[in-house]
Amino acid sequence: MKVEVMSDILKANDLLANEIRELLRANGVTSFNIMGSPGSGKTSILERLIPMLPKEIKPAVIEGDIATTNDAERIAKTGVFATQINTRGACHLDAAMVKAAIQKIELDKINLLFIENVGNLVCPSGFDIGENKRIVVSSISEGDDKPIKYPVMFKGVSLVILNKIDLMELSDFDEENFTKGLKKINPGATVLKVSAKTGEGFEELVRWVKENIAS
Repeated sequence: MKVEVMSDILKANDLLANEIRELLRANGVTSFNIMGSPGSGKTSILERLIPMLPKEIKPAVIEGDIATTNDAERIAKTGVFATQINTRGACHLDAAMVKAAIQKIELDKINLLFIENVGNLVCPSGFDIGENKRIVVSSISEGDDKPIKYPVMFKGVSLVILNKIDLMELSDFDEENFTKGLKKINPGATVLKVSAKTGEGFEELVRWVKENIAS
């Protein structure tokens, strides 16, 4: 019975996610679902990335968290529209939550929507929220075994952002092991190494964003 109920929930979610995708497509908006552990640096990356985007890219941000509006407030300081979803305990965003948040956004004024999911390496991977691309942020401080420990999360992403590379020399992070594990799970994923603290690697990240809006 539990399996059937979960199947029905996912089916309903996927139908709604397709509606979101079509709505965004009709308005010329590309959407990225950004996932990762708590503290991996998802919000910090957006804070640095958004001011670097060229003027023709006009983003908005949906922030997902269990509680508080802290992240939306941080993003709003960059000058873009940001709205917060509080899941009140749920470990992921779903399509219904995202659809409600999109209603607050003037879609004719943007062409890129960042959706920062709840910090978690398990639950968000199972829910389509109408995105065009999935991104996962992993950090040096989390260790080099994350792709093989959380294969479902890493399998479905287009981009892996390896953050906090300024800590590389201070840690025992094995980049070769990380890359080997990722290639086993998702050989087609792009990997970009960045530091949200120093800005290293962000020119390449801007380039990826531009290319994937165009595509």
